[in-house]
Amino acid sequence: MFSHRTGTALVTGGTGGIGAAISRRLAEEGSTVHFTYRSAEAAAAELLSELRAHRETSSAAPLDLTDADAVKASVDEAAAAHGGLHTLVHAAGPHVPMVHLSRVAPEDFARQTRIDVDGFFNLVSATLPHLRASRGSIVVVSTAATTRYPKRDGLSSGPKAAVEALARGFAAEEGRYGVRVNCVGPGMLTDGMAERLIANGDLDEAALAITRDNIPLRRFGSALDIAEAAIFLASDKAGFISGQKLDVDGGYGV
Repeated sequence: MFSHRTGTALVTGGTGGIGAAISRRLAEEGSTVHFTYRSAEAAAAELLSELRAHRETSSAAPLDLTDADAVKASVDEAAAAHGGLHTLVHAAGPHVPMVHLSRVAPEDFARQTRIDVDGFFNLVSATLPHLRASRGSIVVVSTAATTRYPKRDGLSSGPKAAVEALARGFAAEEGRYGVRVNCVGPGMLTDGMAERLIANGDLDEAALAITRDNIPLRRFGSALDIAEAAIFLASDKAGFISGQKLDVDGGYGV
């Protein structure tokens, strides 16, 4: 699906559950992968070993997306090393606790906005020249919660709504250069951030039962479900799709 593409696919948040699944699927479909991570060096080394079983040229680097200069330098270095950039998949994001908006301190909201919104803008600003050259695509992993709001999710879904608005803006403005921009909205998953929410007690068994009953398919998804949607949107099979958001949520938003 991607073996004919020149250059590399860049995946942010590569050591997360969703980012790792996307990186693996890109490699399986013939793309060289360059992924970034914040600090999980051991997990990064393990994933890189897996990816190099498919493409020896795959690579990884630590990166703080809130540092605009560092982002530009890292993106330019990766593009130069791999002969270009054909796809960006933005899957980075820290753990966000579930808390009512009334209990979110302004400084915490500002911090989350900087990580999500500023980080995304820094990333797209750095990658656009390379994606214009390759007529490539951007896939953003956001959240299904911007379609149907679950209580206590505002610290996560608020900034991600801004990211989705920016994605639509970039889609509208960059289409003339052949660049497509789309979003994937994960619903409740058995891995990734949802797994961490369950592990730290933000979601107890009663809450999980209620959440499951609100999903028409009556089950949770997986990181692979999100990866498959992201791979489709990044591929030529979605060549006439841009500015859209695909919720992968078991029907939660219906």
